Amino acid sequence: MDTATPAVTVALHDGSSVVAASGQVDARRHGELLLPAVDRVLAEAGVKLDAVTDVAVGVGPGPYTGLRVGLVTAATFGSALSVPVHGLCTLDALAYAAGLDGLEGPFAVTTDARRKEVYWARYEDFRTRDGEPAVDRPADIAERLAGLPVVGAGALLYPHAFPDARGPEHVSAAALAALAAERLASGAALLPPQPLYLRRPDAQVPKNYKVVTPK
Repeated sequence: MDTATPAVTVALHDGSSVVAASGQVDARRHGELLLPAVDRVLAEAGVKLDAVTDVAVGVGPGPYTGLRVGLVTAATFGSALSVPVHGLCTLDALAYAAGLDGLEGPFAVTTDARRKEVYWARYEDFRTRDGEPAVDRPADIAERLAGLPVVGAGALLYPHAFPDARGPEHVSAAALAALAAERLASGAALLPPQPLYLRRPDAQVPKNYKVVTPK
C-alpha cells in the first residue's frame, strides 16, 4: 500500500504476480479510502486478511498527513497478523512502474511536494536509484535534470522545468508490490517502515506562547 501521494493505492501479490489492485486519486481522503481499498483487493482476490504473509508500504517522501495513514495502517496489520512490514521508497516504485512501461535510464522521478516544490530522485535505470531523494524547487534542479525524461506528477505540474515529462503520474501499489516481491526474492534489504519526510511538518508548536493554568 502507498499513501505518500494523492493516490490511495493497494495491491495483493502472490509472489509471482499481482492478483488484485485498487487505486484512487484523492489528496484529502487517505484515511477514509485506504481500508475500503484493502477490503476490495482481498475480496477480488478471494482471500482473507490472515492469508497475508508480508506487508509492503511506501515510506515517501510525501506530505506528513497522507503518508502517515499508510504507515500506521501497515504497522497495525503487521502487529495484528504477526508478519513483517517492509518499507519502500515511493519514488522507487514510480521508477519501477516507468521501467515496466518501457522507459529506459537514465531518468528522474518527481512527485508534488507542495509549496511549489517537488520530491525527486535520479535513476540509472528503473531498479537503480542514483543518490538519495531530495526536495527542491523545480527551477533549482531543472539544469541538473536537463535532457532527461522526468516521470511523475511533479514533472507534469512544472513543464517549463521538465519539458520531457512522462507517466505514470502517480505511484501504484501494483508496482510497489512487484518491486517488493522482487527484492525479497533476491534477498535484498528493504527499508524500515519509517516515514521519509525530508522536511518538518507544517503544524508546529508556536514559539513563546503564553501558558494559562487554572488558579
